Amino acid sequence: MGCEYLGLAATGAAVLIAGLTGGMACGKSFVAQALRDLGAHVIEADELGHQVIAPGGEAHAQVVAAFGDADRAKLARAVFGKPEELAKLTAIVHPAVRERSRRMIEQIALKCPHAVVVYVAAILLESGGLPGMSKMVVVNCTPAQQLARALERPGVTEASVRARLEHQLPAEDKLARADYVIDTGGTKEETLRQTKMVFEELRKLAA
Repeated sequence: MGCEYLGLAATGAAVLIAGLTGGMACGKSFVAQALRDLGAHVIEADELGHQVIAPGGEAHAQVVAAFGDADRAKLARAVFGKPEELAKLTAIVHPAVRERSRRMIEQIALKCPHAVVVYVAAILLESGGLPGMSKMVVVNCTPAQQLARALERPGVTEASVRARLEHQLPAEDKLARADYVIDTGGTKEETLRQTKMVFEELRKLAA
């Protein structure tokens, strides 16, 4: 996967980095937690994004300077449906998230040589991925299931869900770039079975 590229050469350790992505409400969080339970080191890009724009975070001052506020809800409204504004926000936040991720991976490699690291991001493919990532896992379900699951979330409308889906990479494009596909359209038990199979493959590669 390119240990030197991640700045890990001095440790002599190598970790396998797999990306985990999928469309809105396809089950990324469920699969990520299952992988964590199985022993993977899971890094959530969305969580790091919140941290870097919070007061004291690496991107906070830049976001405030560019948008006048770093409140997540206000930022979402400010960039939704505005590609230029979204690109501006992304250009500030993503480098900070990647740098945090790099530092976290360095620490994992020091403590756990040959670990499996899973980097979870909704727009992983759209944003160009993460340096050193060698495998891609895509979760997928039917559009009808996506819509039904998304509508279970508080404050969500069908119009807002459809609008968000229109701004995400189509499922077929994600699937075409996947090394592993986990179909979350069945039972939780079936999803867990597939997830365990994928983890075992990743673990073997890491070893």
